[in-house]
Amino acid sequence: MGEMSDGGRLILLGAPLGNPADASDRLRDTLASADIVAAEDTRRLARLARDLGVTVTGRVVSYFEGNEERRTPELVDAITGGAVVALVTDGGMPSVSDPGYRLVRGALDVGAPVTAAPGPSAVTTALALSGLACDRFCFEGFLPRTPAGRRSRLRALAAEERTLVFFEAPHRIAGALADLAAVFGADRPAALARELTKTYEEVLRRPLGELAEWAAANPPRGEITLVVAGAPPAEVTRPDDATLRAEVAEREAAGATRRDAITAVADRYGLRRREVYAVVHTV
Repeated sequence: MGEMSDGGRLILLGAPLGNPADASDRLRDTLASADIVAAEDTRRLARLARDLGVTVTGRVVSYFEGNEERRTPELVDAITGGAVVALVTDGGMPSVSDPGYRLVRGALDVGAPVTAAPGPSAVTTALALSGLACDRFCFEGFLPRTPAGRRSRLRALAAEERTLVFFEAPHRIAGALADLAAVFGADRPAALARELTKTYEEVLRRPLGELAEWAAANPPRGEITLVVAGAPPAEVTRPDDATLRAEVAEREAAGATRRDAITAVADRYGLRRREVYAVVHTV
């Protein structure tokens, strides 16, 4: 790949989740002016352009999971040659459980500018509507397709204290909710959001056990985002004085200063530093 030509850059477009009215003016302008528009689904792009009253003048290419590895070098070459490449997925921000990461990485690797016309995100929209804690959360994307893989992943997440956000396919949501209820507990609060911003938008805010029963009886359609409350903080029992002294000594033996060792042990058990200090210095 040659040196960058002036003007070449990659622009990530945040597409509406379903309601075209959520499209930004920057998205409209970029779709109309980009030299190349790489779309996850070219038919959906055509429909979006019609809804927005935009004429796409650049070359339209498909860019989806099945061809992104092959197509990325072509698009990076175009950027280095001076082309403005716009990347748009079926909805939401590129790279968030959608194609885009490879192209962003490829552009950055050749020193090409990468920017965005930010737009809607199913992750933050569902999180905000869920009624669950939003100050700390983690996005887990799609769970593994097989029941065994899914349960293994959920067991690894069972103690996660941050709010969890998942994507799930309609034909797998009943099984996923049943496993979530079994692993996390049927009483864990959750919210199932489907068809966000669309005509039949629905947000069900119920414990996992109730959501599992609902999904089994009413197989949902449409795109689903699941928000699950984090695990309650684990209660840490104060160890006896001998254990505290042993843990401080162990950290000192590993190279920590006594001050740092006492601080670390106090933090681990939620104790005041002076309390651990007094234990260590009591003979």
